[in-house]
Amino acid sequence: MKPTTHTISIEQPRAVLVSLITPQIKRQETYAPDYSLAELVSLAETAGVEVLATLTQNKENIDSKWFVGKGKAEELKQLLEEHDANTAIFDQELSGAQVRNLEQFLDVKIIDRTQLILDIFAQRAKTREGIIQVELAQLSYLLPRLAGQGKNLSRLGGGIGTRGPGETKLETDRRHIRDRISELKQQLQEVMRHRTLHRERRKKTGVFQVALVGYTNAGKSTLLRQMTQADVYVENQLFATLDPTSRTLELPSGKDVVLTDTVGFIQNLPHDLVAAFRATLEEACEADLILHVVDGSSDMMPTQMKVVSQVLRDLEAHQTEQITLFNKVDLCTPEQREMLTTEGEFLRISAYREEDLDRIRELIESRLMGDCKTFRIPAEKGDVISLLYRVGEVLENEVDGNDMLFQVRVNNKEYDKLGYMLAAYASEQALHKGENSEHV
Repeated sequence: MKPTTHTISIEQPRAVLVSLITPQIKRQETYAPDYSLAELVSLAETAGVEVLATLTQNKENIDSKWFVGKGKAEELKQLLEEHDANTAIFDQELSGAQVRNLEQFLDVKIIDRTQLILDIFAQRAKTREGIIQVELAQLSYLLPRLAGQGKNLSRLGGGIGTRGPGETKLETDRRHIRDRISELKQQLQEVMRHRTLHRERRKKTGVFQVALVGYTNAGKSTLLRQMTQADVYVENQLFATLDPTSRTLELPSGKDVVLTDTVGFIQNLPHDLVAAFRATLEEACEADLILHVVDGSSDMMPTQMKVVSQVLRDLEAHQTEQITLFNKVDLCTPEQREMLTTEGEFLRISAYREEDLDRIRELIESRLMGDCKTFRIPAEKGDVISLLYRVGEVLENEVDGNDMLFQVRVNNKEYDKLGYMLAAYASEQALHKGENSEHV
């Protein structure tokens, strides 16, 4: 007799989406109510949720007990019953008490925007670093809400809101969660230490770092794949890729730079998530050049650009030199393409057009390569001479006695980096020979 097998089925999340609009929320510079709700629909679908209906309420203030008004909560209950929905997803962040009250009244799973984004990140994280960061963000979100958690703690059927650390996370008490958070922070510190060492090693070898940043689904991963033949996941969905990917990009002159794809930004990105992913986003902070990839075909393009600019300011990366790439111009009308302008340098491109990729490479090279400098290096200093070839474009070289004279086009930032290695040689040469050649 064959043994009987039992299959545990996870109920498909079927949700009604809820958005509350208050004067305070509307005053947020990057907030657009209709777009935010449409984005919530995309987020829910990305998480594998079947969206059945949406509900919006305009209210003067947030209800401390129900979040929405009691009348709207009753309307939501009827809507959930009509559509046989088992989940309600809110576009704003809820307190633990609000979750408990709504669950008791509605008898469905209650998820807010933050939990939904964290759940998507939990699905996307593949590397050890990404998994640590997601769990840290989830636990940081859960800890202050433990007292208010209602049926969420007992709904162990899986699905949205329960991925990542898993059910055991939901059964632990505050002390255990705090211990786990401390442990994860230590692990993340170790990951950050290794990442910092890799960055320092790249700096010492004179390799330029270029970071791709932008709103989620703007086409960053597609651009990385097309320019470097990187084996990265590309899909037309929010947060298709999460873990940062770095690949070598060869410029027209033959010089190599490191091109890094960072996690996509989104409006109302959870603060815990920004904090947890700081190690990842530091790639943008440490970059010599930032390529801001913009979905030129999006109706919400100006808002998306503001969100990215705000996150870069929060990371103190807004001072880094930037080039704006208006992507997906092949999806725009000629009139729309003409409207794609911004302050500073920009290109209108399609990530699938090779001639546009060549223009990007040429622009990167022109921005990273700087003025022509003259260097006098002792001929026996092969390591220093090799460094000159790596960090700049050597235009001419000639022998002058026991020294080599180099005419090098080098970026000002790299010129400064050369200082600590060449200062001793330059000072010695200046003292003994009184040369007028430019030294670091």
